[in-house]
Amino acid sequence: MDIYTLENMIRYLYKETSAEESAAMQFALDTDWALREKFEVLKRAIDGLNTIHQSPRPSVIQSLLRYAGVSKEVEQH
Repeated sequence: MDIYTLENMIRYLYKETSAEESAAMQFALDTDWALREKFEVLKRAIDGLNTIHQSPRPSVIQSLLRYAGVSKEVEQH
């Protein structure tokens, strides 16, 4: 079984691996250029996702508040 899956690389990036798994992943990344290349692409993608800041439209928030029975105006941006 290959432990160097995308899921395991994501776990490694988010520091959700055990010390043993982290050491094995780091060794593999240091010695396997193809794996390292895949890892770098994944890392850039995750970094890009972490910079996206989306918010629902004020009208959607207002509809949810009305549905919840809360009367509060939402600022328009």
